[in-house]
Amino acid sequence: MAKGKNKERDTSSKVSSSQKRPQRRKYQETKHSAAYGDHKFPTKLAMWDFEHCDPKRCSGKKLERLGLIRSLRIGQKFQGIVVTPNATVVVCPNDKHLVDELGVAVVECSWARLQEIPFGKIGGRNERLLPYLIAANPVNYGRPMRLNCAEAIAACFAIVGRIDWAKELLQHFSYGPAFLSINKDLFELYQKGSDSDSILAIEKQYLAAMEKEKEIRKASKPAMDIWSMENPNRKEEEEEAEEEEEAEAEAEAEEEEEEEEEEEEEEEEEEEEEDHTLNETIRDLRVY
Repeated sequence: MAKGKNKERDTSSKVSSSQKRPQRRKYQETKHSAAYGDHKFPTKLAMWDFEHCDPKRCSGKKLERLGLIRSLRIGQKFQGIVVTPNATVVVCPNDKHLVDELGVAVVECSWARLQEIPFGKIGGRNERLLPYLIAANPVNYGRPMRLNCAEAIAACFAIVGRIDWAKELLQHFSYGPAFLSINKDLFELYQKGSDSDSILAIEKQYLAAMEKEKEIRKASKPAMDIWSMENPNRKEEEEEAEEEEEAEAEAEAEEEEEEEEEEEEEEEEEEEEEDHTLNETIRDLRVY
């Protein structure tokens, strides 16, 4: 029997070195996720939540509780539009296909703590800024460019022409209709643009027109009409009468205070006389 004849090779059990090597973990979003829950939204929504906000007032947390948005880890990227202050390009109508197919992500953090955010470890290939818009949320109501997460996502939808999605998202917030109403004209202007440069041009034109209107309004204040003014003499008489009444009231108050002081002094004198009489009586009794 030949040496080693029974040592048959089992090639079926061999595994290639590439199969044995553990695969590196890739920090990127998955195509589908069960984290959305039962409440489906027409497109994907995500956020990097840095826990800066009060959970009871945080719009991102509320969307997460509703099952409309999911949280991403630091180091995890997003394929769709990423609304972030770290971007250099403005969202525009040309981004509609990205919004429709890949969705929108935001950075849930405090405006006052942006320096703490590791922007290099989040975001994606399609990072976008928002153009000039007015916030309607209770924290920053009326302030330009201080949108919260829900407003930022809705603004992105509105600019690319998905105003229906913006309304659907903001229906969960009491200030949602106010946000859409305040920025209605701006959304309509931005929807007429195409790329980022056109949106910046529209923004610049709008701000210039707003500043010009402000100057015109300031310069066109109506001149003082003396006939519509109150009679200055009558006003002086009324002021003098009020001063006299106040003086009389003060005088009466002073008289009352003086009378009270006199009464207190008389009471103190009477008490002293009574004490003196009592002492004399006690002394007489001792002598007796």
